[in-house]
Amino acid sequence: MALGATATLLLSTACADGDDEPATTSSSITMENLAFSPANPEVRPGEKITVSNKDSATHTVTATEGDAFDTGNISGGDSGTFTAPSQTGRYAFVCTLHPNMTGTLIVR
Repeated sequence: MALGATATLLLSTACADGDDEPATTSSSITMENLAFSPANPEVRPGEKITVSNKDSATHTVTATEGDAFDTGNISGGDSGTFTAPSQTGRYAFVCTLHPNMTGTLIVR
C-alpha cells in the first residue's frame, strides 16, 4: 500500500513543473485554408512540433530570422515535424511559398 502511494506521489511530482500553468503545451500546427492554426502556438524549449497540411497546396513553416527552424516543403495532405528552439522567446514564422501565411512560435 505504501509503495503505491509513493509511486503516485513520484508520478505527480514528476509531472508538475512548479507553476500553475498546464504541464503540456500546444505541440501541433495545422495548415488549412492558407492559414496556420494556431497562429501563435506556445511550446517548451526543444519540444517536437507536428505540422499537418490539410490544404492541397504545399506549405512550409520557416523561421523568418536565422535558421531556428524550417520544415521544408510539406505537400498537401502530408505532415512533418520540427524542433522548437532551445532558447525561450518569440520566433516569427512564415510559409515561404505563401508569404501571407504568418505566425509566431512562443517558446516558454
